[in-house]
Amino acid sequence: MSPCDHRDVASVFEAAGGLDGLRRLADAWHIRVMADEVVGHAFSHGFHARHTERLAAYWAEALGGPPLYSASLGDETGVVRMHSGNGPHEEMDRRAIARFDEALVDVGLSPHDGVAQVLHDYFAWATTTTMSRYHASAEDVPAGLAIPRWSWGGLQA
Repeated sequence: MSPCDHRDVASVFEAAGGLDGLRRLADAWHIRVMADEVVGHAFSHGFHARHTERLAAYWAEALGGPPLYSASLGDETGVVRMHSGNGPHEEMDRRAIARFDEALVDVGLSPHDGVAQVLHDYFAWATTTTMSRYHASAEDVPAGLAIPRWSWGGLQA
């Protein structure tokens, strides 16, 4: 099934199962990441007790759902700062994307499904661009960034 087959579904958020679907995906990805010796290192200094719930809220907003993250948890600046100042980490990024692809399968999405492809494209883009743009320092991240929106055709202008 390609993204074109989802024309009756308004957003990637809805096609991914809404907030419940994204929570399942965040849980599956987190389990995979924690088991990965390279990516799991990013969490070695601890993480928020509600990490997967917050991640699902962020993804929901980015994928066309309600503004759950920015309404109560923060903005893009805060998210990017959390991922900044750690130097280049291409191997970790590649492995995080691979673990995401495995998590898609874990929640029942076929790699050949249009929804899974769009979710992969979003995650790979976010991981290798916005989340890894500021290698030197989190202080380099500009204030007031809005959460980028992703749709069936990719990044929304």
